[in-house]
Amino acid sequence: MALEFLTPIIHAYPRTSIIIIALAITFLSMLITKKFTNQIKMKELKERQKACQKLMKDVKGDMPKMQKVQADMMACSAEMMKMSFKPMLITFIPFLILFYWIRGIYGGEEPILAGWFWYYLVVGIASSFIFRKLLKVA
Repeated sequence: MALEFLTPIIHAYPRTSIIIIALAITFLSMLITKKFTNQIKMKELKERQKACQKLMKDVKGDMPKMQKVQADMMACSAEMMKMSFKPMLITFIPFLILFYWIRGIYGGEEPILAGWFWYYLVVGIASSFIFRKLLKVA
């Protein structure tokens, strides 16, 4: 595979390498999301959902109004899912291949770092918050 030259470095510094890999994957994912989603429309939908959540608290107990607000929230969620689908489609296959490669290195016959996925997950979630703010991704 093209990334074979990285294997000795990963073996030498397993925790550091998984952190760097997680940061790189998250950053790339955020760039693709920003490029392939309408950020203005996404922000509008998020604001509309926040308004609906606030309205839900105000109309508690009034079932017809609650159902109307819930329907609006569902419409917002569906629209946001549609907008998020294209970036997911673009990143899905390359990331699967990358994860397969990572799993082979970290979880092979001699596991270098048994909990590599947890390192990746924690770093990925934390860095996604940071990258979303820095890149202004809705």
